[in-house]
Amino acid sequence: MEKRRIAVAMSGGVDSSLTAALLQEQGHEVVGITMELSDCSAGAIKDARIVADFLGIPHHVANFRALFQEKVIDYFLNEYAAGRTPNPCVACNPNVKFGGLLQQAAELGCDYLATGHYARVHYNEATGRYNISKGTDGSKDQAYALYRLRQEQLAHVMTPLGGWVKTDTRAEAAKRSLPVANKPESQEICFVPDDYKEYLLQHRPELKQPGDIVDTSGRVLGRHEGIAFYTIGQRKGLGIAAEKPLYVVGLDAAHNQVIAGDNQEVFGKGIVVESLNWVAIPELREPMEAGVKIRYGAGEAEAVLVPQADGTVQVEFAAPQRAITPGQSAVFYVGSDVLGGGIIRSAIK
Repeated sequence: MEKRRIAVAMSGGVDSSLTAALLQEQGHEVVGITMELSDCSAGAIKDARIVADFLGIPHHVANFRALFQEKVIDYFLNEYAAGRTPNPCVACNPNVKFGGLLQQAAELGCDYLATGHYARVHYNEATGRYNISKGTDGSKDQAYALYRLRQEQLAHVMTPLGGWVKTDTRAEAAKRSLPVANKPESQEICFVPDDYKEYLLQHRPELKQPGDIVDTSGRVLGRHEGIAFYTIGQRKGLGIAAEKPLYVVGLDAAHNQVIAGDNQEVFGKGIVVESLNWVAIPELREPMEAGVKIRYGAGEAEAVLVPQADGTVQVEFAAPQRAITPGQSAVFYVGSDVLGGGIIRSAIK
């Protein structure tokens, strides 16, 4: 590959730090950029600057607090208030990390933005489209979180660690004496310091709105503290004495109700998916088979994708899936490639 000026999204962690080191070793002109997103960003900025100084590359801080508040934090809070369970990384990637940061990279004269994601971005000559494929390290694969990236964004994205496994990343970082080689993994939600329930109460105290816990026929079983504090499939913490275990099977924001049922009622035979983004294809015109992940940590389930007249996709699973959660992303795969995905509107029981 010809030598380029490449911006690296440096989070202060081992993955992005090694990414910068590898690109520098390949002879590219590397520029580090770290996003300032919230008060939690101070540590990341400090560590990224230390690594940039160690590598001898320029380092910039991009203040995206307002953009992050609008596109990620407000979205996060609003989704919980609506009885849905959001994935903030899925919202952040297209709008902030690969939106604002790509623009910042271009302003710095960079041809590409490189990240430490364990996924592969590549151009498919046969289709004329940029594809996202799973990373080699199945336990760290992050293709799921990138499914909302648009073609014009993917054209300027590099993911050098797509073919790596995490243990090798740590070893290579240590071999290069990178200052963050032994830094622990980052927390799941970067802007939530500790427990997400405490964060919700701090920023939206009105979410603590008690209501009824009901069964699927509407019979009142008990009381809840606020629907935002419950998740589909949850068993513990319901405070209900029953002959058999009860699970959260639904959240009804309109009636402020938590719906409980037995284990069988936690399963769904399909889902309705909205807000779609297609990666490997321009659109879905007819039914097709695909593997589907209904959350980041889930395994792939065999399914048939059926396009609907209203622009949604109905996903029909070969076997019922547990704890389908509105607000989460359903991502579709064909082999190792991301076909596309969208937001789960509802489960089909």
